[in-house]
Amino acid sequence: MDGHMENNLLDKFLIDNSRFDGTVMVTGAGGCIGAWVVAILQRSGVSVLALDLSEDRRRAALLLGEDGAASLNWRACDITDFTALHKLAETHNASAIIHLAGLQVPFCAANPALGARVNVEGTINILQVARELGIKRNAYASSIASLALPPGGPYKETLYGAYKLANEHSAFVYWSDWQVPSIGLRPNVVYGVARDQGMSSKNTTAIHAAVAGSRYEIPYTGNYSWLYAGEAAAAFIAAASFEPEGAPVFDLNGRCERLEDGLAIVKELAHDADVSCSGPEFPFPADLDESALRAFVPEYPSISLREGVVDTFNGFAALKAEGRLPLLPE
Repeated sequence: MDGHMENNLLDKFLIDNSRFDGTVMVTGAGGCIGAWVVAILQRSGVSVLALDLSEDRRRAALLLGEDGAASLNWRACDITDFTALHKLAETHNASAIIHLAGLQVPFCAANPALGARVNVEGTINILQVARELGIKRNAYASSIASLALPPGGPYKETLYGAYKLANEHSAFVYWSDWQVPSIGLRPNVVYGVARDQGMSSKNTTAIHAAVAGSRYEIPYTGNYSWLYAGEAAAAFIAAASFEPEGAPVFDLNGRCERLEDGLAIVKELAHDADVSCSGPEFPFPADLDESALRAFVPEYPSISLREGVVDTFNGFAALKAEGRLPLLPE
């Protein structure tokens, strides 16, 4: 059964492999969006170089199966090690970079200096590799957390957001001074198979719990930006599939829908599901405008709330049937 379910999850995101004329280097391949990016590219027949700090391929395996994940061209690499990063990109003839590696909000707060090295220095290293090797197709992950700066706005300022804003400005300087093009994307709340950590992962955990037959309560209510993981990955792939002018940055939002409406779909799929939500509204904007992004990059799929929730539920159900359903996140 290895491979059957993951084909269904990935099929609607597959691309014509002629859109890339060489290897796509993906950093942060062990994360949720990274796993989807490398899985889509691999299944599309695109040459991929998957980089992460560790060899942990468990999220990719949820999408590609154990054998598919094992077959990935994967290298353990510290994003702060410029020499190693440059050598890997050069050796594998990277023609495009999708940079997703980074430490999230709580990790940056717990170790600010490490957060700066990984998030800021790591991104500088990617831009410098692109500059020295002449790579013109570069997409990187910023964050909606950058919208909290400068201070004084409606959103909470964080070191993570400060680092991401620094990256957006650095990318602009790399274009203005050295003509290194890039596209930055600010993903909102991502959900789907392989999303298993972070304060905004609770909607995915609720779907997972419904499949597992466990009770789960999301500690938020109201509007949420339901950005399906496959759609987020497809946006990064689209952004890296051509050579842009400049260093624009775009919001990547997904569908602004109520958490209650998503859970209602889950309960249609599993009538005995004991999943709910309570508490305050999620403290981040749910309705950012992504029309500028879709106007700028090649077309990629737009996944409705119902389609994404159904696919996620069915994906977890297939993993359960195969005996591969992960434990619920703590």
